[in-house]
Amino acid sequence: MTRTLFITGASSGIGAATARAAVARGWSVGLMARSADKLEALATELGAAALALPGDATDPTAQEEAVARTVENFGALDAAFANAGRGLERPGTEVGDPEDWRGMVDLNVMGVLFTARAALPHLRRTKGHLVLTGSAAGRTHIKGSIYSATKWFVHGYGGNMSEEMREWGGRCTVISPGMVDTPFFDSPKPDKIRPEDVADAVLYALEQNPRAELREIHIMPTG
Repeated sequence: MTRTLFITGASSGIGAATARAAVARGWSVGLMARSADKLEALATELGAAALALPGDATDPTAQEEAVARTVENFGALDAAFANAGRGLERPGTEVGDPEDWRGMVDLNVMGVLFTARAALPHLRRTKGHLVLTGSAAGRTHIKGSIYSATKWFVHGYGGNMSEEMREWGGRCTVISPGMVDTPFFDSPKPDKIRPEDVADAVLYALEQNPRAELREIHIMPTG
């Protein structure tokens, strides 16, 4: 049977690469992002296996509706990938912009929680899998980094969810990449990890034998 994956931050970078990799392996995908044009183009590229769900991951109602539409369209939900995230325009505490902090925390922390909350009732039925985009920045202390602190949350929350989900046969994996060559950065990073490398890690975790849970996959560039 075809399995279904819901992805936030799906219109570009890691999210889009994961959607392509999943469909190539026979999955159906529900794709959520704010960029409706990019999302529709990706869904058209992927065909009937993809459903475009324009919306803001910081809106819990929008996430619940997107997950519900995914289940309605494909019949069930086997995995959810809380991938949407962002950095800061001006890093630092003394010189930083509190509204910019709020926007980042809303997406990097609350957005992850909203994905989990919307997906878990459906994942419980399928003994499904929750995947979170963490970061190498969430595994080490970086001078003054507020972004890093949001990814520390993701890593801690992922471990906590593993303990909760294992009670009913579910699994949770944190994907922890170093620098990835995506639109997240203002300039290209051609010697760093490609989004496709991260997508391969996501599918590797999802397709493990149900008895095995990969709680974290940490990926660093060789260059």
